[in-house]
Amino acid sequence: MIRSISSPFAFRRFAILAVVLATLCALSVVVWAQVGGERGIAPVASSSDIEVSGIEVDVRAESGIAAREQAWEEAQRKAWDRLEGPSLSDSQIAGLVSAVVIERERLGPRRYIATLGVVFDRQRASRYLGSEGEATRSAPMLLLPVTVSAGTQMVYEQRNPWQRAWAGYQAGQSRIDYVRPAGAGGDSLLLTYGQTGRRSRTWWRNALDQFGAADVLVAIASLRYTYPGGPIEGTFTARFGPDNAYLDGFDMTAASPAELPTMLERAVVRFDRIFELALAEGKLRPDPTLDIGTPELDPALQRLLDLGRALRAQEQAAAAAASQPTAESGDAITAAPIQTPPPEGSVALYTVQVATPDAASFDGAVSSVRGTPGVRATGIRSTAIGGTSVMTVSYSGSIGELADALRARGFTVRQGSNALAISR
Repeated sequence: MIRSISSPFAFRRFAILAVVLATLCALSVVVWAQVGGERGIAPVASSSDIEVSGIEVDVRAESGIAAREQAWEEAQRKAWDRLEGPSLSDSQIAGLVSAVVIERERLGPRRYIATLGVVFDRQRASRYLGSEGEATRSAPMLLLPVTVSAGTQMVYEQRNPWQRAWAGYQAGQSRIDYVRPAGAGGDSLLLTYGQTGRRSRTWWRNALDQFGAADVLVAIASLRYTYPGGPIEGTFTARFGPDNAYLDGFDMTAASPAELPTMLERAVVRFDRIFELALAEGKLRPDPTLDIGTPELDPALQRLLDLGRALRAQEQAAAAAASQPTAESGDAITAAPIQTPPPEGSVALYTVQVATPDAASFDGAVSSVRGTPGVRATGIRSTAIGGTSVMTVSYSGSIGELADALRARGFTVRQGSNALAISR
């Protein structure tokens, strides 16, 4: 039997419930869309070999294969000349080459036109080139490639040509130690364009720790499509650090969408030069405010800590003197070992460390310890709000009995050789 919703209040509740369910379903779809799907481009492995790219060759021969062989030999000679190496024969240069990278090529019956890259083995070529040009590399820098186009800002939300250009860049020769995330999984949620505008050092430190980086580099590519199939104008901006400091910028133009990947590859090389120049000028030093793990103490606070240590030493000396039994003392206060309970009716002095994250927890812990059955007296050795405070407790029993009594008061107790550590 189907009942009609006659009450307007019941109908309103039903409508609200339907809206809430629809919203939850939509949110689940949005979250899945942000972390699922085809995304992420793994960067190429960085190599220390010497790579010379962008070598253009145009060779004619009796066949296309012969033209390609001659073109590769010509590319190797041109690459060696760019490195300003000594005069070597073609066979000697070929012995130094570990790979030839085909960037673009067109092979005809008797002609070969291509743009090539030549990779020289550093170990074999270093005896001719020496160690000239080697320099200290930068600290690990997290790279954020931002694409701005059609009013949107994108980093890793989906695969894009700018991310692909950086992922394919061979950064082994660069002085910049790039940390290039793949962009898969939760990277698209953590590393967004909005992150570049944050100023919170804690937030940045958490993000950088995820990738083992010391600071951040932001490479922004603003692309403007003039018309479908027409030229693409690119404005590129290099920024650095949690304050998004401006380093340099430049413009490039691709004649058509087919030329866009080539333009972006050239832009990546240009960015690397900008970052290396900034490193040489001392601009790429990691921001010291990001190192929140080792804060420097204020001199006044340091003096207070030194005073507290001195008072603690005096209290320890006084406690040691008071632990010596005298003829006048009926109940001697002794520092009895844990394994040996104090004599019947005597009182022992124990050290108790208390976790005090705030002032309220400190007051509550002191009150609870003082109210523990068997506790005769308490003293405060040191107070550390936000850390661990230290108390002295006079207790008529062994330290094990004191630990059991504190557990009964709701404390979590860790027992050491001559002290207790408690927390709520």
